[in-house]
Amino acid sequence: MRQPGIRNVTVMEQTTTPTPSKASAEAAQDAAREELARLYDETLRDFQEGAIVKGRVIEVRPAEVLVDIGYKSEGLIPAHEFKDIKEIETGEEFEVLIERMEDDDGMVVISKTRAEQQRKWDNVVNHCDEGSVIEGEIKGRVKGGLIVDIGVDAFLPGSQLDLTPVRNPEEMVGQTYAFKIIKINKDRRNVVLSRRELLEEQRREQKKQLLKEIQIGQVRRGKVKNITDFGAFVDLNGMDGLLHITDMSWGRIGHPSEMVTVGQELEVAVLDVDQEKERISLGLKQRSDNPWDGIEHRYPVGSRIRGRVVNLVPYGAFVEIEEGVEGLVHVSEMSWTKRIAKASDALNVGDEVDAVVLNVSAEDQKISLGIRQTEENPWDTALERYPMGSRVTGKVRNFTTYGAFVELEAGIDGMIHVSDLSWTRKVNHPSELLKKGEEVECVVLEIDPGNQRISLGLKQAQTDPWSSISSKYRIGQLVKGRVAKVASFGAFLELEEGVDGLVHISQLSDEHVQKVRDVVQPGDEVQARVIKIDPVERKIGLSVKAASLPEDEFEVSEEMLEGLRPGEDMVDLAGAFDEAFGAAEGKEEWRPGERREEE
Repeated sequence: MRQPGIRNVTVMEQTTTPTPSKASAEAAQDAAREELARLYDETLRDFQEGAIVKGRVIEVRPAEVLVDIGYKSEGLIPAHEFKDIKEIETGEEFEVLIERMEDDDGMVVISKTRAEQQRKWDNVVNHCDEGSVIEGEIKGRVKGGLIVDIGVDAFLPGSQLDLTPVRNPEEMVGQTYAFKIIKINKDRRNVVLSRRELLEEQRREQKKQLLKEIQIGQVRRGKVKNITDFGAFVDLNGMDGLLHITDMSWGRIGHPSEMVTVGQELEVAVLDVDQEKERISLGLKQRSDNPWDGIEHRYPVGSRIRGRVVNLVPYGAFVEIEEGVEGLVHVSEMSWTKRIAKASDALNVGDEVDAVVLNVSAEDQKISLGIRQTEENPWDTALERYPMGSRVTGKVRNFTTYGAFVELEAGIDGMIHVSDLSWTRKVNHPSELLKKGEEVECVVLEIDPGNQRISLGLKQAQTDPWSSISSKYRIGQLVKGRVAKVASFGAFLELEEGVDGLVHISQLSDEHVQKVRDVVQPGDEVQARVIKIDPVERKIGLSVKAASLPEDEFEVSEEMLEGLRPGEDMVDLAGAFDEAFGAAEGKEEWRPGERREEE
């Protein structure tokens, strides 16, 4: 019975035939010894560590398989080297690799798995060179790349997986691809692969072929590869073409991502091909009819439309009438009465609005719209409601430096110029007499519906104190007044509310006066005689010197009037304030429809 580790030696049996001659017997023995020596030498040559030999299954055990390789001892192969040890049968033959000639039990150490790996490695080395192409299955991910089974495990760096970085390489595990061998290290039994180089070579060939075939006007199928702010790059199976944002849609889009997504397949029109720079321009909207064709017939001037606000800019709002067609409502066409500074003050994106077509240009692809034209213009009937000379009541809405705006009705304002605020006072700012929100009664001085202007007068709704001045005051009359203001040329006396007279510096005292304040101060009560009255110019001249004369001896002299000559200092309080401050303020221009805020 054979024992493990001990190989039975076949012994030549002696025959029962007659013994030959001694010489013949010796010759036969010598020949047998030579044959045994030859076989022994071959056995030693074949059975070396690292050698691959054929083995035959002698016995299948639960955790191992006993294999005879024709050596003096058998070897054991563990069960994990077989896919299923139950499928192994006695007598089955396969190759094994000798790892050690003898272990502690005197048995040869062999491996079926290592023999298979060695054969695969030999196959790669013998049949593949650096630069050759081989197929392999991606087994798994490791640090820096992937392991690919090409018969042996090969390393695929992450940068060599595809033309562009792959976000989830794990999704490619289990897939079979073609790879290019870029390095073989026989000493370390290492193989490095690249799929990217292979794809780049294929793409270069595809690019050459594409540039030969592609023509302007063709329709090509491609896949969106990348999206930028200005467009999308579409892979045409050879090279990328640019689909600009302006060629994506006939309508307005804010960003290319509103139209396309990465990986989406599209049919695009070839708009331009630059063979020298190898650039291709693509269009998506050109695959559909231009909605601007025949636009004048669909939306004639004067027609009413309904649309959606899709974009707001300071000067107006873009309204989508139909897909690919937008019209502009300028801020000046949004309201008859309101002065709209920017479109966002009146509209929001997404608002549904009614508008009237004002102008159409198919060539420029522009439509002008008006929202205010959908309503009656209140200025068309303003002349009937606010005739010139009529009295109206309104609320002070805001101020400017030159006047106050009074709201007569919603959207209709009239303006009171500072010069029309008071009969007697020189008003520098309307806030001196009025308050915001105050109800005031005015007279319509002028109305211009075309320019959307109504001029109002506050003082015209009141009695002019100068209209009866001649009946109240006469030349030579002795009057008393309070010093309202002191100027370099004289002092102003308030005779009654709204009526002032000027005492020229030469008429303040019998003695020479160097400075007015040397004689009078604001607030002083002063007695004087009237020496001049001019109701038209609203001027009264006074003399303190003459107040001391008896009335029957008083007589106006040229000397008294010398300082009150027309064009000089003979002015009312309003004019005097101008003289005192050295400038007179003129009326500022009021532009049509203007509703200025307070400065």
